[in-house]
Amino acid sequence: MGCSFSGLNALYDAVNGGGDVWINENRFRIVRQLGEGGFAYVFLVKELVNASSPASGGGAVAGGLSKKVKDKSHLSGDGTYAMKKVLIQNNEQLELVREEIHVSSLFNHPNLLPLLDHAIIAVKATQEGSWNHEAYLLFPVHLDGTLLDNSTAMKAKKEFFSTTDVLQIFRQLCAGLKHMHNLDPSYAHNDVKPGNVLLTHRQGKSPLAILMDFGSARPAKRQIRSRSDALQLQEWASEHCSAPFRAPELWDCPSHADIDERTDIWSLGCTLYAIMYGVSPFEYALGESGGSLQLAIVNAQIKWPAGPKPPYPESLHQFVTWMLQPQAAVRPRIDDIIIHVDKLISKFSN
Repeated sequence: MGCSFSGLNALYDAVNGGGDVWINENRFRIVRQLGEGGFAYVFLVKELVNASSPASGGGAVAGGLSKKVKDKSHLSGDGTYAMKKVLIQNNEQLELVREEIHVSSLFNHPNLLPLLDHAIIAVKATQEGSWNHEAYLLFPVHLDGTLLDNSTAMKAKKEFFSTTDVLQIFRQLCAGLKHMHNLDPSYAHNDVKPGNVLLTHRQGKSPLAILMDFGSARPAKRQIRSRSDALQLQEWASEHCSAPFRAPELWDCPSHADIDERTDIWSLGCTLYAIMYGVSPFEYALGESGGSLQLAIVNAQIKWPAGPKPPYPESLHQFVTWMLQPQAAVRPRIDDIIIHVDKLISKFSN
């Protein structure tokens, strides 16, 4: 998917204080800010369908976003969407955003957040004669927040997901990852964690779970053939893979190794633990005097906290431990995980 730079692509007025944003031919009104992090801001926006687009010579646009989006299930019933605005200050950041847009365009799965539209524009910087860029990425909105948001709120009330909900949320994440891992070439997400899982609560059903944020996703298979390769991978991982969910081989990579999709399986195991207990299995190390997160991870030193009453079945703990094997070569693959979780769902739904 290409990124265009026309000044008409994202004309906007006072983005931080309300106003309207053009993303290509379509106009959106900013309702409120939903979140921010680093150089990115996320806004709730509402499509203005009968707006006159500067890109269309001022004529009214019929159909708006619905003409552009192939899968109509991604369209909002009330015209609201999530818009991510990224402030880009150098060429490296620009390439990262372009890569995120490209990677997002490769996926089409109900448990992966789709990119509906995007625009990148050049904007005048404060220094005389210099230019920066801004990117606008449009997604479906999920106002029930992330798994992390939900877990934090539940923890404060000493609430836990039921065993059924734990397995159903996890099963959906597996389905999204399987889509990524089965591409040719296969892709690893590289940052599976509760903060990158959107939940939507459903009456009488387990929550809908959608994996988002493909800014760290890359082809999964990497050949490491020197100390330099290993150090380069570790440095990349330190910037792109959240530490409490990062696989051991990304902390301490051998000089001769074949890295593959099973880095995601480690993060998936950590995330299953987090669906149950609200944190990564290794975050306890951050609170211990002399504790080391890296040591806890590379040695797979898992601690099981007090959970709900009655407690989660031991088979769920064993499932987590199976995924959290420090040696990637003996870690299961996504198809193995799905077979096992389906057996557990069948067992505990009866």
